Amino acid sequence: MARTGRPREFDRDKALDAALTLFWMQGYEPTSLNQLKACMGNISPASFYAAFGSKEALFREVVQRYLETYGQVTAPLWDETLAPRDAIEQTLRRSARMQTTRSHPTGCLIVLGACNCSPENQSVQTLLAAERARTRKGMKACVDRAVASGELPPSPATETLPTLFTTFLHGMACEARDGDRAKKLDAAITTLMQIWDSLAMRPKSVSSHQ
Repeated sequence: MARTGRPREFDRDKALDAALTLFWMQGYEPTSLNQLKACMGNISPASFYAAFGSKEALFREVVQRYLETYGQVTAPLWDETLAPRDAIEQTLRRSARMQTTRSHPTGCLIVLGACNCSPENQSVQTLLAAERARTRKGMKACVDRAVASGELPPSPATETLPTLFTTFLHGMACEARDGDRAKKLDAAITTLMQIWDSLAMRPKSVSSHQ
């Protein structure tokens, strides 16, 4: 009598990564439970609920996995060993490269994953909105450090910088999804950083007239 092989064990990490890719590509609401179960290796409903609890619980876990991996492109915002300008520039350039890489879905899960949810899924939309708000705080912290150190003047124009940089960062998700390449976004970042430089306080030259 032929021996039957042992049933293949469920690889939870592999399943989570597959769900991440699907949510990133399609968004929360358009992604069905059937699609999720299929991409996870055609697991049964019972296995799905035993492993993840619900679609929303799975999405929350996916978001955390994304933040710990791809989302680390924004880590420079909280690195106070970096000069504030460098922290923002590194964040923008790293994000541009990550969002345009073709080895995974383009764009940003935090921006595109749940931007237009129905009322019953408002909690999912709120989850991603909170992560975007955290990025805004990181941008503001960098600008505040620059003002405190004298690199930037305290002015109405300076106060707009966190919104300016955050809007560009989040807007890259649409540009990347529409096909923009890293080189094009990189050039735009170079232009954007010139706004910081135009506002930066420069040492006053000593007058030659006494």
